Amino acid sequence: MMITLPALAALWFLLPVALVSFIAAFNDLKRMKLPNPVVVALGLIYVILGPFVVPFETYLWGFAHGFVMYFVGMLAFAYLGVGAGDGKFAAAMSMFIPLADATLVLSLFAAFLLGAFLAHRALRAMPVVRRATPDWVSWEHKKFPMGLALAGTMICYLALAAFP
Repeated sequence: MMITLPALAALWFLLPVALVSFIAAFNDLKRMKLPNPVVVALGLIYVILGPFVVPFETYLWGFAHGFVMYFVGMLAFAYLGVGAGDGKFAAAMSMFIPLADATLVLSLFAAFLLGAFLAHRALRAMPVVRRATPDWVSWEHKKFPMGLALAGTMICYLALAAFP
């Protein structure tokens, strides 16, 4: 499957998005929260860099993707128990992803969701890990820190696009 996001755009996005994504994943692991400033930072990366690195029409479509995904995320929050921060982070992520790449990104997300869930559950069962991170809320929480899978998906997608 060919990625339609231009490689140069993905390369420009990769470092700042990876930084914000790591912060998001860490916050979700430690506090079970994806703070609004992290979501805003991800959106601002697209707003600031986007017009310089993607075709203008693609850039504008990114905002439509964000609005649609925000609505979907809030429905998932209201009716499916998905965290509001997860929905907002997914909305910000969706701005970077051309519609033609949605199937690939959903496949990546499914893989990262499974892998992150299994890794999180395995690591929380290890006393050495628990002692090293005693204040992480996600170890005892009944829900899973979805930001971990979202962050991995975003970074992997941009890396695959940047280095075809």
